[in-house]
Amino acid sequence: MRVLAIDTSNLVLSVAVVDENRVLAEMTTNLQKNHSVRLMDCISLLLDETDTSPEQLNGIGVAKGPGSYTGVRIGVAAAKSMAWSLGIPAVGVSSLQAVAMNALGFSGGIIPLFDARRGQVYTGYYQTEGLRSVQEHMGERIVLLRDWLPMIREQAGGQPLLFLGDDVALHRSVIAETLGEQARFTLPSFNHPRAAHIGFLAIECIRDGGSAHELVPEYLQVAEAEAKWMAQTKRDAGSEE
Repeated sequence: MRVLAIDTSNLVLSVAVVDENRVLAEMTTNLQKNHSVRLMDCISLLLDETDTSPEQLNGIGVAKGPGSYTGVRIGVAAAKSMAWSLGIPAVGVSSLQAVAMNALGFSGGIIPLFDARRGQVYTGYYQTEGLRSVQEHMGERIVLLRDWLPMIREQAGGQPLLFLGDDVALHRSVIAETLGEQARFTLPSFNHPRAAHIGFLAIECIRDGGSAHELVPEYLQVAEAEAKWMAQTKRDAGSEE
């Protein structure tokens, strides 16, 4: 089985081609550039480098969020369009789980996070499951970091908690102040999502199918513009009663 994997959900752009036993090719950049302009060129380059025609793909895995609204939509839209045109499955993988996979084998709690502004983070609590995956231990959410840290400290029961993600640097002082030596941090190279991990996580789901129609983004919250529209609609409805 040969799978194309895509992550455009945050600043990182990562694309990979994998099969069940190896990473055939992977490209990852961590630059402030336009994913919508660069994504298809990256896909074309990796398919050419691996001598893979689009028709040889058995499925597509994509980071479905949370993350940047625009970034998530770019990746999901590309995956759905390609899968639909090729008649192959497309499956979504949590952007947080993709980052947590960098800590596969860690014995404590794995805490990926992305900054969500105003003291909030997108985050979850993962633990290593066997030798091939990490599993969700506490559900993904958008939450105030100062509320989240006591919750995971209690859940960990004294085990170390490893924080992952480029945005950890923004919150490191608060994390260290709250958790002390229980908080662990790693090298920057472990903070970036890898499309290869998305590919391997997607393979099991692709075996079970996965219609492109069923693939939807996971934002964990509505966009600010949508929230304002919903609030205005509710006010308008109230004024008509």
